[in-house]
Formats: sequence, C-alpha cells, structure tokens
Amino acid sequence: MVEIAQRNVAVIGAMNEEIDRFLQGMENVITSEKSGVQFFRGKLEGREIILCKSGVGKVNAAITTQVLIDHYKAGRVIFTGVAGALDPSLDIGDIVISSDAQYHDIDASALGFKKGEIPFAAHSVFPADPEMIEIALQSSREADHCKVIMGRVLSGDQFIADAEKVKELHQSMGGACTEMEGAAVAHVCHQNKIPFVIVRSMSDRADGSAHVNFAEFTQLAAERSYEIVCHMLKQL
Repeated sequence: MVEIAQRNVAVIGAMNEEIDRFLQGMENVITSEKSGVQFFRGKLEGREIILCKSGVGKVNAAITTQVLIDHYKAGRVIFTGVAGALDPSLDIGDIVISSDAQYHDIDASALGFKKGEIPFAAHSVFPADPEMIEIALQSSREADHCKVIMGRVLSGDQFIADAEKVKELHQSMGGACTEMEGAAVAHVCHQNKIPFVIVRSMSDRADGSAHVNFAEFTQLAAERSYEIVCHMLKQL
C-alpha cells in the first residue's frame, strides 16, 4: 500500500461554483477523466492536489471519492463548498467544520432502527480526522472574521427549505448544517481508512428563503471556503 504521507490531497466540490476559484488558483494543471468525472491535478499554495467536481447528490459523491482513493491515490480528502444552516446561531457566510457526518434521509424506523441509522451496519456516524479538524478550525479563524463552529454535517438527497424540517434535523439529529454529499464522502473515506474533513460555508438558512439568497450568497460562501482550504494546504 502507498503510505498516506506519500499520497495526494484531494479537494472535492459538488458544483462548478464550488471549484472554479480553486481551478483559477492552480498551476500546471493536468486534466483527466474517470467514471464520467473530470479530475484536475496541479499545484495550489505550493502543494500538489487533485481537484474535482463530484456533481450533486450522495451517489455522485461516493463514486468520485472512491475513484480519488483508488485511481488518484488520495490520502487526505477535503470536501468543501456551501450548505444550509441548521444551527440557529449560524448566519450566511458562517463556517461549519465537520466533527462528523451522517445521512438524514435514511429511515428504517419501521424496522426498529433510529432515523439516520444504517440497518445492520457497524457505523452510521462517520467522524472526521481530528488533525484535519484542528487545521481547518485554525485556518478558518485565520482566513476570515466570520463565525466558525465545529458540528455535525447532515446529508441527504433533498434540498431542505422548510423551517420545521430544519428544527427537526437540528434538535433530533444534532445537525449544524445540511447539504447533499458530505456524509457519502465521509462514509467512503471511513470504509477506506482515509482521513477527511468537510468545510462548509453557509449560503442559506435552509428555511424557505433559499430561492432568495442561495444564488446571491453562493459566490461569497464559495470564496470563503476557498480561502480556508488554501490556509489548510499550507499546514497539511
């Protein structure tokens, strides 16, 4: 096996808006394609990285992460981009660094399992790497003056835009923010024993106002995520 220290740092975003700034900042970019996904190998902040856009949703994220590990020898994975705030203390532009990640849309409660629990699986909550968490928290504080918290990232194939659902996900599942890919990335990394962390900037408050503020604030949120990851690359 290739030792983790010798493997590449992978940076994943789900949408063009989440990776464009990285691509602009990279040098000596080589593009390749695998499993229908484009991968960009190059240097950012003097560090060799593999950048890619997974596409939206859990399956796209899982496929992309496994390809990064198997084909591109990813040894650390940073998933970055935007999310909807669940924690009521968070505002647009604030940052969540993942303590762990879990699916919110798996529900086998009719069989006696808790909501969010994967039936017959050893793990349903996937912890982020402690060292990468600490680097991300430190980088977040250095990169901007917005609020930064560590918390649970909840993922599902749903765009949450209902205030009651927001309250439920925060109170019953302990979610700090919600998006559509992070837990799938976390799951694949956990299965492969690859360190990961999720860095999410709030583009909306997941409360029904997303149609008003999502497009407007996605650019701001993506820029803040970019700054944080650049700080991280200097320390990894």
